[in-house]
Amino acid sequence: MMETQQARLMDGTDLARRITETSAAAAENIRRRAGVSPCLATVLVGEDPASVTYVRMKQARCAKAGIRSRHVPLPAAVSTSGLVETVTALSEDPDVHGILLQHPMGAHIDERAAFEAIAPEKDVDGVTMHSFAAMGFGVPGFVSCTPGGIMRLLDEYDVDLTGKHAVVVGRSPILGKPVGMLLLGRDATVTYCHSRTVDLPTIVREADVLVAAVGRPRFIDGADIKPGAVVVDAGYNPGNVGDVDFETARHRASLITPVPGGVGPMTIAVLLAQTVDAAARQLTRP
Repeated sequence: MMETQQARLMDGTDLARRITETSAAAAENIRRRAGVSPCLATVLVGEDPASVTYVRMKQARCAKAGIRSRHVPLPAAVSTSGLVETVTALSEDPDVHGILLQHPMGAHIDERAAFEAIAPEKDVDGVTMHSFAAMGFGVPGFVSCTPGGIMRLLDEYDVDLTGKHAVVVGRSPILGKPVGMLLLGRDATVTYCHSRTVDLPTIVREADVLVAAVGRPRFIDGADIKPGAVVVDAGYNPGNVGDVDFETARHRASLITPVPGGVGPMTIAVLLAQTVDAAARQLTRP
């Protein structure tokens, strides 16, 4: 039996470290020039353990990058209007340069209304309709952080997207949909797949670039990966398991992201980079 070749791993941890170092240098330049450090406000509704841990991790990363953190905890029972009022106040505060509204927020909250209270110039997580439109039209704005991280990873590994068939499995408004638009903007031919897609394995087998963003462990069978394809696993499930069956996929793909250590670190790195960028724009206004 002929030995199969293993895919090259796309190391998001190392790239994220370099992006964060660049952001830290830029933040220090802003501090020297303007006398203030970039500030990211995090808003957390309730005390979901995973969300609490995630916010703390982001605060720690901010500190390493020279970014100030302002944490705004709100009770789980807060109303949509109360949350919108809080976010609006942060949007109007000149000392805050970026806003991260952690989700999920609870079934009683109108998440879209809460997101839309974020001023576009402070939407460093890329969750507003303004940012979504900017990604779709290819005009300046802040990208959704995970899709933005994916694009940076593809660039780091010199993946030429022109004319390639990119298959995105998942259609969430902050991951699946925007990453498809970013890929389209780079001249890939994009197919979106979702829970109603018929014969998903056949479509996956046609993918030159596969982005798995469905949130189900090992949902994509590695045997369905096209030989030589680039596989980006944006899933993270209990037990450090992605959406792709890594052990089988790595013997067919040319490039593949590990879980953890692939897409995850890139998400936070892009958040930090966009916060520093937001501060630079706001502090240099005439």
